Amino acid sequence: MKKLLLAIFLITCSFNGFSQDIFGGKVTGNFQMDVQASKEDSIIGAEKVSEKLLMNAFTNILYTNGDFSAGMRFEAYLNPILGFDPQYKGAGLAYRFASYKKDYLEITAGNFYEQFGNGLIFRSYEERNLGLDNAMDGLKIIARPVKGVALKGVIGKQRYYWEKIWESDNFGLVRGIDAEVSINSLFKKFEASPLQIIAGGSFVSVFDKAEDRFIIEPSTGDNYKLTMPENIGSGAARLQMSYKAFNLNAEYARKGQDPNAVNGYIFHKGEAAYLSLGYAAKGLGINVSAKRIDNMSYKSRRGETGNMLNVNYLPALTRQHSYSLFAMYPYATQVNGEMGIQADIIYKLKKNTFLGGKYGTDLKLNYSIANSIDKKYVQLNPAGNYEGTEGYSSSFFKAGDEIYFEELNLELGKKLSSDFKLNLMYSYQTFNPIAIGHQGEKFIYANVFAADLTQKLKKRSSLRYEVQLLLTEQNYGEFAAGDWIQGTVEYNLGGKFFVAATDQWNYGKLNGEKVHYYNFAVGYTKGTTRIQLSYGKQREGIICIGGVCRMVPASNGLFATITSSF
Repeated sequence: MKKLLLAIFLITCSFNGFSQDIFGGKVTGNFQMDVQASKEDSIIGAEKVSEKLLMNAFTNILYTNGDFSAGMRFEAYLNPILGFDPQYKGAGLAYRFASYKKDYLEITAGNFYEQFGNGLIFRSYEERNLGLDNAMDGLKIIARPVKGVALKGVIGKQRYYWEKIWESDNFGLVRGIDAEVSINSLFKKFEASPLQIIAGGSFVSVFDKAEDRFIIEPSTGDNYKLTMPENIGSGAARLQMSYKAFNLNAEYARKGQDPNAVNGYIFHKGEAAYLSLGYAAKGLGINVSAKRIDNMSYKSRRGETGNMLNVNYLPALTRQHSYSLFAMYPYATQVNGEMGIQADIIYKLKKNTFLGGKYGTDLKLNYSIANSIDKKYVQLNPAGNYEGTEGYSSSFFKAGDEIYFEELNLELGKKLSSDFKLNLMYSYQTFNPIAIGHQGEKFIYANVFAADLTQKLKKRSSLRYEVQLLLTEQNYGEFAAGDWIQGTVEYNLGGKFFVAATDQWNYGKLNGEKVHYYNFAVGYTKGTTRIQLSYGKQREGIICIGGVCRMVPASNGLFATITSSF
């Protein structure tokens, strides 16, 4: 293993900072390594780690030569850093492909990422911070036979950690086609029209070998065998329109009967709808989005319950926060049933006005809510549950009684002078712990505040001061630890060097220790290479990106990151 790591290091160093011409082609790539050392800390719940160092690392290498390209990604988890699934443990080539473009065809063999429309029935993607990678391994063809028409076809299996997916029947085969037509490009006389229209449609089928499944009646012991579908089909239609300052994006999807571990093996058909309306003009932007999800867990293995093997993607209509206390109670998409809406308004007060001041003022308003859908449950099966039944019926436009998440955000950004810039933010949040799988926990209501001031100094340097405050009356345990406060001071020198100190304190906790989660960080950037080192305590929590989440355990120790590209 030491020889292998040395070889990777030498290869990366040899390419660092430049690209090489090879046989008329070009080699580019990037590299990242995260190293963690954590010690036991009973006060914050950080468990003892048997390894002194944990490491996640990857290197991407891409070769292009005219219409041909090929690439690979080497990954190493030795062992995975805290919060990543231990099934990632190991090292090897996790991604490799070859692609060629000729005339109107583009063919890719090997691994690839792809998305149909908004992803409601198919999206293959990677989200490294979540430890999520459902890359396809197979064949992808894209055809553009005439201007304005794009046809896609995909077939393959999905990545599952380091498993040899082609040597097992436990991983389903994913097949899909997609067509998209730009009306304006197709008809020359409409090309310059202010009304732009793009229409599309998709079909996806997942073959998952059926296994015998039985319902047992407790009183008699009688067995009832379920007939499991092996081909689960789905279809979607979408429309994009824009007219001057207005735009629309809509998609509707249906999924056939798909009894699986996530929905409790019911035979209810799935559906999803997504709608986004926007308006953009000088100084003003408005966007309103809505969605409805009903039984839309779609995986290439029906027994899977985690983040892996997802065939589709269901976006969360909630704001993605960068301030840590604002993200303490994140929302996870409810694939078994959810209705949601989000509205964003961005307005810029003009310069040299009474309200805008000398430099103008940026105002942002965001509101989102996610609710259950109305469900009328059918009669229970002989075993006393809904397995093997239709499960329920649901009215498309009727919401349920349960709120999963609600949030109102107000943000003000203002340049006070040539040397000072201020950002203020407020959020009111309603959080239902059932959204992350914790039944019976009480609702959490939180008021969150942030003030962020940046001061320019001489020689292209700056100081940033940040204060965050979370106030809540809920103080009963794991997810509600009362009031929090956080302070940060950061010094930045020309974008090349920074040093920062942060302290996060649960001063309002009634039960247990009131802990200072301090953290010190330093970083240096030269060219395309960045090195960052931090030391301190990390509270247990949840990271969510786009409605997909993973747990992050508490830790106390060192964390280092190196990134580079060539």
